[in-house]
Amino acid sequence: MYLPNIYKKFSEKYPEVFNQYNQIGTACREAGPLDSKTQDLVKLGIAIGANSRGAVMSHTRKAVASGATVDEIHHAVLLGLTTTGFPNMMAAMTWVNDVLEENIEKTR
Repeated sequence: MYLPNIYKKFSEKYPEVFNQYNQIGTACREAGPLDSKTQDLVKLGIAIGANSRGAVMSHTRKAVASGATVDEIHHAVLLGLTTTGFPNMMAAMTWVNDVLEENIEKTR
């Protein structure tokens, strides 16, 4: 799985904080009834709302890994239009498509 260098460096410099962060993430995922794919699409939507390029790209990768289709991912982005605005949604669509194109290239 792809991990940005800053993420790797953070985990090396602050291993205890990194481990605690991962534990709370796992606890949040296990706290409810949503399946992994749905969780990843929800988290993609949150990342879109936060206008976070890195998070959008990360959660797109996770959504693909959990079985989300390109259409499902695009729909999650499109839903951001009326909540976050056209420019934000278009930026997110660009970041999502960059990740999806990376995945296509890897499978060729």
